[in-house]
Amino acid sequence: MGYMWLCCPGSLYWCIAAVLCTVYFSPCTVMGKAEGSVAREEWHGHVTALSVAPEFRRLGLAAKLMELLEEISERKGGFFVDLFVRVSNQVAVNMYKQLGYSMYRTVIEYYSASNGEPDEDAYDMRKALSRDTEKKSVVPLPHPVRPEDIE
Repeated sequence: MGYMWLCCPGSLYWCIAAVLCTVYFSPCTVMGKAEGSVAREEWHGHVTALSVAPEFRRLGLAAKLMELLEEISERKGGFFVDLFVRVSNQVAVNMYKQLGYSMYRTVIEYYSASNGEPDEDAYDMRKALSRDTEKKSVVPLPHPVRPEDIE
């Protein structure tokens, strides 16, 4: 599997596209960014999107992409990696748990719905990196939060 890095030098954003066939066909991608505060030990990698085409699922591609994003977050001095996932997406929740992520908090009505459906909650899942030696970044919050409460 080859990797094509799409980024701007010095940018806080990065995108990794795993290319299996040709440049025009990318069955899986992960996008992430570095954000937060170093002073408050909140500097971290954030998974903006992870996508694997249905016919390429259960081959370990998502795990490999997450591993790459975690390595980049380590090199950028992050304390943890986080992501948001729909509460209803138990397949993804279970995959992230298998990769070492834990539920940090629930975010009420994080995902906007359409067609008159109710908004959906999200789990903010986290995985501590080596810089967080005491694993403080993954201690779960005891109560849910709203999107406007997220920094």
